[in-house]
Amino acid sequence: MFLLEDYNYTLPEELIAQNPVAQRDRSRLLFVDRKTRILGHHRFYDICDLLTPSDVLVINNTAVIPARLVGQKETGGRAEVLILGYPDGGKDRIDTGEFICRCMIKTSKRPKDGATLFFDQGLTAKIVDFNDGIYRVKFLYSGRFETLLDRIGRIPLPPYIKRTDGKDDRTFYQTVYASQKGAVAAPTAGLHFSESLLEKLRKKGVKVVAITLHVSYGTFLPVRVSDIRDHRIHSEWYFVGKQTADVINREKAKGNRIVAVGTTCVRTLEYASKQSGVVAHGSGNCDLFIYPGYGFKVVDAMITNFHLPKSTLMMLVSAFAGRETILMAYEAAIRERYRFFSYGDAMLIV
Repeated sequence: MFLLEDYNYTLPEELIAQNPVAQRDRSRLLFVDRKTRILGHHRFYDICDLLTPSDVLVINNTAVIPARLVGQKETGGRAEVLILGYPDGGKDRIDTGEFICRCMIKTSKRPKDGATLFFDQGLTAKIVDFNDGIYRVKFLYSGRFETLLDRIGRIPLPPYIKRTDGKDDRTFYQTVYASQKGAVAAPTAGLHFSESLLEKLRKKGVKVVAITLHVSYGTFLPVRVSDIRDHRIHSEWYFVGKQTADVINREKAKGNRIVAVGTTCVRTLEYASKQSGVVAHGSGNCDLFIYPGYGFKVVDAMITNFHLPKSTLMMLVSAFAGRETILMAYEAAIRERYRFFSYGDAMLIV
């Protein structure tokens, strides 16, 4: 249960989704009952029939920023920079003409401290230092940084999508309810919701509330220890508003289900509830690593995509549904030719 290899499975490469479906809510949905281990095959729009009017649906309203920049070194060589997040203090500190943040950089040779990289629209980046594969970079610019990034930045597609980003990715690698900029990866379980589907759920009586967790590139980093208990998970900034916390706590006390859309919502709600099981409003950095043996206090059901082998997300869903149940469900999904990972199909686990 604690060995990394326990969370491995074999996936045919052709099942890794390289593009989104044409209509968000027409992706496939695998229903998993974790008590009976019964599976059901649906389309995502069937979620309206699978949720009840008393359910609370918790979504993550983070928005992916076009965090990938392509420019040049002082020598003229190509340089790719991936911004790993806004600096401490958030957006109110990035429109001063300069700021320092953490980045990943891809060049033919590692740039030295003090080296400058050049991008379009007059944007420059000076290397401050380098530690454990991560650079600290000082960006220098004029005007609003977000406007500049929207003009020259590119969508940071996951490493298993083997193509360059296109115009459609700006729309499809973003939930329809994204409003809080700061993520460098999408909360992919939410990509399946259309505006019409959300409205249908609300009319049914389902309460839809939002939290924010800015998904970091750490979600793609591999686990490098054989015993998963030795793994140290990445930290991500989150925010839970008072109104959202009040709705969740009130409905949970009534015995109604809290349905988390994605592992980001699961981690945020469980972290914000601490030991009491009561969700506290506020913000901070979530570094909760959920793996089998964890006792869930808030989340009763979850919507999630299919995750990479041996990833922390595989461990989280295994903690929720049971490792054997998840591996059985994944085997069925592979057999039925479901599409995997960020642009892939979804599961509803109850």
